[in-house]
Amino acid sequence: MLHLKATSPERWLHQVRDHLDEILIDHAHCEKKAAGTAMNLMFAYVENEQLCRDMTEIVKEELDHFHLVIELLKGRGIRFRRLKPSAYGRRLNELIRKMEPQRAVDRLLVAALIEARSCERFDLLRQHVGDPQLADFYDSLFETEARHHSTYIRLAHLFTTVENVEERLDELAEAEARIIMEGEVMPRMHS
Repeated sequence: MLHLKATSPERWLHQVRDHLDEILIDHAHCEKKAAGTAMNLMFAYVENEQLCRDMTEIVKEELDHFHLVIELLKGRGIRFRRLKPSAYGRRLNELIRKMEPQRAVDRLLVAALIEARSCERFDLLRQHVGDPQLADFYDSLFETEARHHSTYIRLAHLFTTVENVEERLDELAEAEARIIMEGEVMPRMHS
C-alpha cells in the first residue's frame, strides 16, 4: 500500500502527453535528488546502523536509475539540461518538524511519500504513454520505488511508536494529496 490519499489528476497525463521530453528530463533530476536525500539521511543519522545500511542501498539504486534515465534520454536524442524544479518536494519538506526525533520521522515519511507518488506516476506512465520502450522502462522501476517507500516507513519506526508513525504518515499524506491536486503549470514528474 502506497499511503497516498489522492490519485494523480488527469491534468498530469495531459502534461505528459504534451511535454514528455521535459517529464523525462525531470525524472533524471528526481533520481539524483532521491539519491541525495538518502545520502543526507545517512549523514544526519550516522549512529543508526540500520538506517545507514538501507540508505546505502537506496543511494546505489537511485544513482543506477539516474544513469538509466540519462541513457534513455541519449537514445531518444533528448539533451539533459537544468530544469526549474517543481515546488512539490520543497512544499513537503516545509512540513518537517524541527525537533528530534520528530524531525527524523518526518524526513523519512516525506521521503516515503515522494517514493509512493513516483511509484504511482511510473504506473500511470507505463499504462498511458503509448510507447512500448517507455512502458517497459517504467515497469522495471515500479517495484523498486514501492520498496523504497516501504523502507522509509519501516525506518521511521526506529524513532517512534507505530501509532505515532501511522498518525503522522496520515497527516503528511493528506498534505501531499492537497499539494498534488493543486498541481503546477510546469510539466514535471511531481507537478
